[in-house]
Amino acid sequence: MMQTHPEPHSASSTDKLNALRAAVLGANDGIVSVAAIVVGVAGATSSRSSIFIAGLAGLVAGTMSMAAGEYVSVSSQKDTEEALIRQERAELRDYPAEELEELAEMYQEKGLSQKTAKQVARELTSHNALAAHAEIELDIDPDKIRKRTNPWQAALASAVSFVGGGWVPLLAILATPSHWRLIVTFVAVAVALCITGFLSAKAGGANKVKAIVRVVIGGAVAMAVTYGIGKLAGTSVS
Repeated sequence: MMQTHPEPHSASSTDKLNALRAAVLGANDGIVSVAAIVVGVAGATSSRSSIFIAGLAGLVAGTMSMAAGEYVSVSSQKDTEEALIRQERAELRDYPAEELEELAEMYQEKGLSQKTAKQVARELTSHNALAAHAEIELDIDPDKIRKRTNPWQAALASAVSFVGGGWVPLLAILATPSHWRLIVTFVAVAVALCITGFLSAKAGGANKVKAIVRVVIGGAVAMAVTYGIGKLAGTSVS
């Protein structure tokens, strides 16, 4: 049976995969961060109110931090790319011949003959000089800058995904009797991390088993360490 060549990924499908990956990573951060906090406090005290206050504070702080970080990251990337595009546009306006020669040299470095490189450079320049230079010099698509995710939307998505993950350990530890709360929380977190690890691997086309093992071990270590610290702190204070 003849095999058909797989269709290339479109820009929109790539953007969707990146958005899914970011959402999954945000949820994973929420799960691990809040789990580490509440388990650590539970190691120091059995007070449900203390665990709730610490967990809620961690959830709010983490959400704000994730949102702010995503906003700054997306804004900075967009500002940097726009500045580079403005500079490239000015160089094309002021030094067209030099820029054409530079473009041809870059294609030669990629393996084209001098004659072919010059022909490609001339044709691309006549079609869209800015796009041609931005792609090979800066690895930037000028059209995608305008379509890039709004920083506020990115911040909101990051915050929502963190909250969605953070509620898992918080609810697990609060809704369980004191003698079961650590076991139930560990299990709930492990299951949630299995899901985020699977989705992350699926979005990136990576090995699912390795991804799941990695995130589960990371979460377990984080909880074990904070529980141990909480236990020591609670014993020394008392």
